[in-house]
Amino acid sequence: MWRYRSWDVPQIPAETPQTQKAITKSGLQHLAPPLPALGAPCSEPERQIRSTVDWSESAIYGEHIWFETNVSGDFCYVGEQYCVAKMQKSVPRRKCAACKIVVHTPCIEQLEKINFRCKPSFRESGSRNVREPTFVRHHWVHRRRQDGKCRHCGKGFQQKFTFHSKEIVAISCSWCKQAYHSKVSCFMLQQIEEPCSLGAHAAVVIPPTWILRARRPQNTLKASKKKKRASFKRKSSKKGPEEGRWRPFIIRPTPSPLMKPLLVFVNPKSGGNQGAKIIQSFLWYLNPRQVFDLSQGGPKEALEMYRKVHNLRILACGGDGTVGWILSTLDQLRLKPPPPVAILPLGTGNDLARTLNWGGGYTDEPVSKILSHVEEGNVVQLDRWDLRAEPNPEAGPEEREEGATDRLPLDVFNNYFSLGFDAHVTLEFHESREANPEKFNSRFRNKMFYAGTAFSDFLMGSSKDLAKHIRVVCDGTDLTPKIQDLKPQCIVFLNIPRYCAGTMPWGHPGEHHDFEPQRHDDGYLEVIGFTMTSLAALQVGGHGERLTQCREVVLTTSKAIPVQVDGEPCKLTASRIRIALRNQATMVQKAKRRSATPLHSDQQPVPEQLRIQVSRVSMHDYDALHYDKEQLKEASVPLGTVVVPGDSDLELCRAHIERLQQEPEGAGAMSPTCQKLSPKWCFLDATTASRFYRIDRAQEHLNYVTEIAQDEIYILDPELLGASARPDLPTPTSPLPTSPCSPTPRSLPGNAAPPKGEELVEAAKRNDFCKLQELHQAGGDLMHRDGQSRTLLHHAVSTGSKEVVRYLLDHAPQEILDAVEENGETCLHQAAALGQRTICHYIVEAGASLMKTDQQGDTPRQRAEKAQDTELAAYLENRQHYQMVQREDQETAV
Repeated sequence: MWRYRSWDVPQIPAETPQTQKAITKSGLQHLAPPLPALGAPCSEPERQIRSTVDWSESAIYGEHIWFETNVSGDFCYVGEQYCVAKMQKSVPRRKCAACKIVVHTPCIEQLEKINFRCKPSFRESGSRNVREPTFVRHHWVHRRRQDGKCRHCGKGFQQKFTFHSKEIVAISCSWCKQAYHSKVSCFMLQQIEEPCSLGAHAAVVIPPTWILRARRPQNTLKASKKKKRASFKRKSSKKGPEEGRWRPFIIRPTPSPLMKPLLVFVNPKSGGNQGAKIIQSFLWYLNPRQVFDLSQGGPKEALEMYRKVHNLRILACGGDGTVGWILSTLDQLRLKPPPPVAILPLGTGNDLARTLNWGGGYTDEPVSKILSHVEEGNVVQLDRWDLRAEPNPEAGPEEREEGATDRLPLDVFNNYFSLGFDAHVTLEFHESREANPEKFNSRFRNKMFYAGTAFSDFLMGSSKDLAKHIRVVCDGTDLTPKIQDLKPQCIVFLNIPRYCAGTMPWGHPGEHHDFEPQRHDDGYLEVIGFTMTSLAALQVGGHGERLTQCREVVLTTSKAIPVQVDGEPCKLTASRIRIALRNQATMVQKAKRRSATPLHSDQQPVPEQLRIQVSRVSMHDYDALHYDKEQLKEASVPLGTVVVPGDSDLELCRAHIERLQQEPEGAGAMSPTCQKLSPKWCFLDATTASRFYRIDRAQEHLNYVTEIAQDEIYILDPELLGASARPDLPTPTSPLPTSPCSPTPRSLPGNAAPPKGEELVEAAKRNDFCKLQELHQAGGDLMHRDGQSRTLLHHAVSTGSKEVVRYLLDHAPQEILDAVEENGETCLHQAAALGQRTICHYIVEAGASLMKTDQQGDTPRQRAEKAQDTELAAYLENRQHYQMVQREDQETAV
């Protein structure tokens, strides 16, 4: 009997040629006997450590994609036998995004010695490889940590990872994510030969068997063949400049009606650092050769290569500008049929994403759920509009202003075209950012600049005479008299219902009875005028003056006026602008759906009414515990009970929850002692993923109550104080309830000396809360330090006394939080090293710094990693990032 042990070579039974062939073809090359010792090192150049996919002809089969990582607690994958950095400290580590192994950076070359490659993303195009079966094989990887259950026995994976343990607990496939216990009773070598299903998202994964590495044509051809090739090139050049060009990789798809192959384009510059992080998640779930970083050359090359793939879909990860870039590239390539485009909103406005139900911004929804939404989304059409600008021949040369241009920044728009006040504010922002980019490194400062510019422009009234200098003709009807009566300071030609980060300037459905309902696929534009009053009311649910709906616009300006096209501004000279329908883009709209795993059995109908308990979660508790459903449920605060129809969506459920605050006290009403809900609360999905995640408010109409909740529904309130707000728990901002053993506070007698510091230290060491409280009320100094400069809080943390820690946080000066002992440790360093999660939570929320380092240069997060507490380390990393952002906003505030 054999099993996978540590990093010793496992005892593989009966080394037959078939077994060795199977091992070689699988991802378990490292299970084979070690390769023979290498001779003297050759003079080959050092291999580049890649963090992107290599599309050149020198691409290496099974090459890893490395990213820097701080997973210092994980062992180097090459094992002790080959690890060259095991005796060194603070050696940088890297993690492969495609198969999730971690190695020391100097040990990357050692992976060749254990013959371990990443999951192959393509196949060779030799005659032998072309004849081989076109199914995908598993890529098996050893894991010391593994979530879920064994596919064979159904039992969970016991985590045996401790400071001294290196035992492997599971073997999993980095394609389909199936996992087995690392023992022969669960995982047999016969399974190596089995085809891989590619997992839950097989319908969107592009198999590596479709992607072939092409051989470069030989130059030793006969003259006749050269002539034929030249003739062929001349013919092919008529089809387009890209057709006859040789590429290192070609795509040979095997069409299937059930497949919807997906190309993912990520703009890493969108949404702060969100884009760069989300690339790694897609590399894990998909074939790395279907994920593209737009900063590496744009979407054109990828779309050219995959143009013949049937049922292709595209996921654009970025802002509305990123989506427009991809749609314009599709126009250039003229793909038939054009692939539909879905959106993962990473920008700031994301109005097109809101229109198509993708939400106003990416929060923390699992990538697996996003892929499911893209696969199940509905294909819809989106109008796209041409813009043609030419100089106004009636305007004299004296009308041309300095800095004005006669060209628009874009010749097509998907969202809107506007002129006047909003374009002037955007233009000033862009010009200031280009002149001083270092001053615009914070979203907070950007918003403050927008507000300041808008206010100064309002005082100056730079757009108040807009109506005097424009003429608007829509479908042959002159609207100029109507515009001059309205005297707008901004005019918007709108294609989609959303504008300016989610507002609805045309008004909500049902409010505009004199016009047709607004649609993004009807071939009509909505023309809206704004005064300063209606602009101010836009953010609180107001709308502009509805002028008309039309198919064609001729706009004439008699002077230079600021304009913007989908957020790209310029100052346009006196011009004549024609707007007409260009074409329709094919998009993916997120569909409203029932959960794939219904609450009840399929035979049981949806009940007429649901009685659901509503519980509220604070942002502090959510950041700390959203990876642990049970702990987060315990930390939630009950609000009351709502009764909703069985088929209601979250939008309707929100209205019922809002009414809880107005209902009289009684059954189902909110407790009078409970803190009122803030306007920013949102729903949490507690059932369809392995953890809690937030649901964007703009997507509430897409989710049924039964999809995210069973007997209890959870909501996130960012303004709730957290577990400390619960009436049954003491809070950091209020004194602890008087303990039965505590004496009544009293003044010291006239000649009585305050207690000695040693008595306080002993009380903290013995976890004697009553004594400590008594000594403090008798005049004891809570900032006392012992001979090693350890504070009372250090001693309370070392004994794990939550009651004493809370008392010290409530009553001691703020300086105690970051006080250090002789070795440079704060109390938070100590609590992190001991894995005391609750105490860490108390100290962090009290305001302790997470950036302070000890004498070894470690932060509290790094101490938690060294203690192998990855969950605590994740919480501290999250709060450290929040603290850094908060500090940045304070430093850059205007």
